[in-house]
Amino acid sequence: MHRRLTVLQLLPALESGGVERSTIEITQALVAAGHRALVMSAGGRLVPAIEAAGGEHLTLAIGHKSLRTLGHVPKLARRIRRESVDIVHARSRLPAWLGLWAIRCLPAAQRPRFMTTMHGLNSASRYSAVMGYGDRVICVSQTVHDYLLRHYPRTDPGKLRVIPRGLDPAAFPRRAHPDRQARARVAAAHPALAGDGPLLLLPGRGTRLKGHADAIDLLQALRADGSDVRLWMPGARESGREAYMDELQALARDRGVEAALAMTPPTAAIADAYAASDLVLQLSRKPEAFGRTVLEALAVGRPVLGWEHGGVGELLRRLQPDGAVPVFDAAALAAAAAGLLSRPPPPAATMPFTLQAMQDATLAVYDELVPR
Repeated sequence: MHRRLTVLQLLPALESGGVERSTIEITQALVAAGHRALVMSAGGRLVPAIEAAGGEHLTLAIGHKSLRTLGHVPKLARRIRRESVDIVHARSRLPAWLGLWAIRCLPAAQRPRFMTTMHGLNSASRYSAVMGYGDRVICVSQTVHDYLLRHYPRTDPGKLRVIPRGLDPAAFPRRAHPDRQARARVAAAHPALAGDGPLLLLPGRGTRLKGHADAIDLLQALRADGSDVRLWMPGARESGREAYMDELQALARDRGVEAALAMTPPTAAIADAYAASDLVLQLSRKPEAFGRTVLEALAVGRPVLGWEHGGVGELLRRLQPDGAVPVFDAAALAAAAAGLLSRPPPPAATMPFTLQAMQDATLAVYDELVPR
């Protein structure tokens, strides 16, 4: 029988994002397994989710890049000792440095084990190197694993554990294709998307790194071949990104596709958005560490088309190879899109990347560090 552990997860804040989501998911798994789950951050709108999962939130601004933040190291060390923490699990670079220094402030007999999760492909530097300093280092994809060893060759590969992110199958059930009711709801909200032609979906924040311009060029190429294809980009429209929206709107006008395009704020019903679509795009111009969109869309039963690099390329090569396109090859992208739209959706298959698998594998790493 495993003894009850106290695990402290460190991250800058609890506002939104994949790191925050993983923190909540591991809090849930720790509590369900009978362990004590502590989370330290500057706070944010997701603190209630930590508490609802049975975790305890400790407020300390450990993510603000300032010399004054270094003053938190003694406070963190005292808190680690007071809470009898067994494992400090850092999910971001500055919290990792603070956690490491705090542990080193303690007498050797009182020091918890230290581990990290490398969620992103951070620029290679001494500052970023701390993410490889854990007694165990979780890499969210093979892409991250290989990136870490390539840029920090002194890292011991024996302490790395590849644990892909996972989804909850209940949140993304397979949907019939076409899903006419889902499409009708989308068209009612965004009239530019009404019609019988195929719907392309590119979810993502309003930054040029997400490849919105590539998607608009793809829309033009497909419509030039006579298809009444439409494009929805939920999440593209964000406060503070008005100049970027104007740029994309001008591009759409220039390409003659403005009437077949909807750029909107994020949707809270992303599973319904996948169901309404015929092809999901993942065109990030910078390699991503993972690529959760690929998993979510395939779980719902929609094909995915993306550039073959980073975590997205890794997932597509494994799960849907015909959706992986040589990076920035616009002609190949259009040809692949036409091919995918002309074929039935991919058959239902067992999804290997589940939330339960990720949680179980992470708890197994904790057990490695503090054995029975």
